Amino acid sequence: MQAAFQRRYGPPSVVEPSEVELPLPRKGEVLVRVGAASVHPGDYFVMTGVPYLVRLVYGFRRPRHGIPGRDLAGVVTAIGAGVSALRPGDEVFGWSTTGTLAQYARVPERNLALVPADVSVTAAAAVPTSAMTALQALRDIAEVRPGQSVLVTGASGGVGSFAVQIAKAFGAEVTAVCSTRNIGMVRSLGADHVVDYTTTDFTRADKRYDVILDNVEAQPLAAMRRALAPTGTLIPNSGRGSRWLGPLGRIAKARILSGFTRQRLKPFTSFGKRADLLALADLLATGMVTPVIDRIYPLDEAADALRHVGAGHTRGKVVVTV
Repeated sequence: MQAAFQRRYGPPSVVEPSEVELPLPRKGEVLVRVGAASVHPGDYFVMTGVPYLVRLVYGFRRPRHGIPGRDLAGVVTAIGAGVSALRPGDEVFGWSTTGTLAQYARVPERNLALVPADVSVTAAAAVPTSAMTALQALRDIAEVRPGQSVLVTGASGGVGSFAVQIAKAFGAEVTAVCSTRNIGMVRSLGADHVVDYTTTDFTRADKRYDVILDNVEAQPLAAMRRALAPTGTLIPNSGRGSRWLGPLGRIAKARILSGFTRQRLKPFTSFGKRADLLALADLLATGMVTPVIDRIYPLDEAADALRHVGAGHTRGKVVVTV
């Protein structure tokens, strides 16, 4: 089959179109004919091997799985032993840890859900990791309730664009932070207020927020806390940081500070959960969440898709069609 493939860590140029062996589904897995796969910043970090901490999980000298990508949507073509809920022909979306930027991917059954009616494969592929991160941050960590004030930085990005919509679905009053060119887009997602960070520093305004989901982390923790209510929740979530340890230094600082303040500083790591994928499928089906697609690339231009995501200024999601 055709796939994007890398034999070493490095910049997007290490990812090349290649002919690789067709995978076979193992016990509890299905084989999916990939229709589309989305790319997110985590895929870029794994591709480069920086921060070096990722190599402890994905391979010290080279990626353990040469095919990049995590999120996908497509059609089940074969099933392994023990699979009971899915059948060949089912249109599904979800995630795989063995690479999705390819014509086929083997995926555990538990990592998939049916694509809702009237939702395209391209849109469904954009959902899993970014939308799940937003859902878990707002529902599980911040416990957002109707009437609360929620501020989302990086509101025009992958996680941010989902977070604005999910916070609105939870009944919150949402303030979105973005650049001038993205104001119209985030308003269309339902944001009640928009702050243009190129002209306004929200940390120096009078408004205080019950919840801040900080997908950018451009401001120091002290500045972010000025914008947080006395018992509010701040969730740092950029994933960036030092070359060696990534965001761990900032995470450690946030956790230490949490012990000396009533404010909740809650960095977290999102984990794939099928129950959450099903919850997102319901939000898609009802139209309460609609993926924003920035750019679509063909499979043989997967390196360009990764390069665009790595630049850090995507509007919504970047998708590779197969």
